[in-house]
Amino acid sequence: MQPNRKARIAHLAGPTATIQNTPPLVTSNKARKKYGLPPRPNTDGSEQRFDALRAQRLAKPVTVYVERFSAHPLEADAVELYGPPDGYLDAEGKFHKERTNAGDKAVYEVELRPEDGLYPLPYMARQADGTAWEEECTTPGGPPEKARQGFFPDGSRSFEEIDRLSVGMDGLGNLISSIADVDFYRALPTAGYTKGLPADRRTDVGEGDILPETRSKDFFAYKPYHLGESPPRPALARVTNAVQEILASGKYDGAIFTQGSPQVEECAYWFNLLIDTTLPICGNSAQRPQGEISNDGPKNIVDSATYIASRVWADEAGRNRAGVIVLQEQRIFAAREVMKVDARPGGYVATGGHGGVLGGMGYHGAAVLHYVPVLRHTYLSDVNINKLPASALAATASKEGVTRTEIRIKDAHGKLLESAIPSVSIVKDGGFASEEYLGDIADEIDLNALVAHKLSLGRLSGFILEGLTPYGTMTSSVRQRLMQQAIYRGIPVARVGRGAPEGFADPHDYFIAGSNLGSTKARMLLMACLLKLGSLPPAKDPDNPTADELREIRKAVAAYQKIFDTH
Repeated sequence: MQPNRKARIAHLAGPTATIQNTPPLVTSNKARKKYGLPPRPNTDGSEQRFDALRAQRLAKPVTVYVERFSAHPLEADAVELYGPPDGYLDAEGKFHKERTNAGDKAVYEVELRPEDGLYPLPYMARQADGTAWEEECTTPGGPPEKARQGFFPDGSRSFEEIDRLSVGMDGLGNLISSIADVDFYRALPTAGYTKGLPADRRTDVGEGDILPETRSKDFFAYKPYHLGESPPRPALARVTNAVQEILASGKYDGAIFTQGSPQVEECAYWFNLLIDTTLPICGNSAQRPQGEISNDGPKNIVDSATYIASRVWADEAGRNRAGVIVLQEQRIFAAREVMKVDARPGGYVATGGHGGVLGGMGYHGAAVLHYVPVLRHTYLSDVNINKLPASALAATASKEGVTRTEIRIKDAHGKLLESAIPSVSIVKDGGFASEEYLGDIADEIDLNALVAHKLSLGRLSGFILEGLTPYGTMTSSVRQRLMQQAIYRGIPVARVGRGAPEGFADPHDYFIAGSNLGSTKARMLLMACLLKLGSLPPAKDPDNPTADELREIRKAVAAYQKIFDTH
């Protein structure tokens, strides 16, 4: 980036993102009084002191008079340091340039204009039937057609509110636009246009009209809670292709990806593995919606913009040396290690016991990196999208037993196909897991059914075993034998310790050792490996594999293990 040039950043809207959400728009008491509706009282029945102010736009210019020395209770204590007011209001509210009476109020005259941007104002809207809004739905638990959306359809509104209404420690605003120019993309958005949107009203980068969109298919929100839905397996291809194309455009110095706080760690690690880029990607989330008391999202976003603009991430050749990061509460986490542990600001930790916090944002906002990952990431990753094959072999059940059939991984343009995303399940094993003394594999109905289901799908599949910490071994030898039989049927199985292990899973000839990864991160890595390597070679008789078949399975598992050891 040239000196004195603002950074060019792509904002990528991800799903279920509190950081792109707002508290419910509740009808103000000012509106309730105007329209003869009962006001919202305090708990003791008395009238509430203030209305909540919500960011809104003026429809036309208006002149207002601001009382002098009302910005801070001690302004008047330094009266001799201030210039004169613009004028005075008399007892009848008339404005005069000069004081006409000792009781006149000193004021500043300000013209507020629509082009100024958003202003905090009372929320005056009511429902169609004239009643007040109390939550997102017209009534509690209402159907989708009776629900409003509190999430933003792209990042433009939240970034505008941060720039317009947030104040930095130096008393200044424009915290994003002063250092960066941002374009907004709906990579896998949290909110959508159920009635569509004409092209000339779009605030994101895109061509043409937006057609009517469907909840839980085109966009993914967790509120209203009874209508909430996270994106399914195929959507991972959609967001991967979008992010890869945007970062390969040559337009940007980096990207900010916003997603729901419990899941941003998974997408960040997936991008770390799949996205072929030398540019930084910063994952951000929030525990509290934008505008709520002590909301944490705006600072995280500003810090990410500052991090990208700082170029502290760049090596001598200008390439990103830190991989994908998650930047939360001024801490810079490596995507591989970051994990949410609590629903509060500061509720992220670095797992694995061997680092993971790469640096931070200083009190005055400067980005600092003290460590960089040695494991492969982004453009160095062996499983990034441009290093994946066009097709792979998937273990599939047939009349002749388990065979491997070719499936397409990418289309003719190199885009990841939704049908290619592997189906990988997490199997968690605790103590006293076997059904009976001296149990039998046939007793383990759940795992038998899951293995059979995987083989019936006609797609790449695998298992993550979350066993004892840190070894990854299962407490039930019966269930472990069943999982080993799944391996002989072509399904790779990786073992990790429970929770957030600090040690390393035990190596094994047939089970992939999941290092110090937790089960959710190991799942993402196994999915990436499946796209690269395909299924394991199945034995003709999985209950009695031959020596040659076992040798080929071990060879295939070793290829998986190499990727697990280096990513």
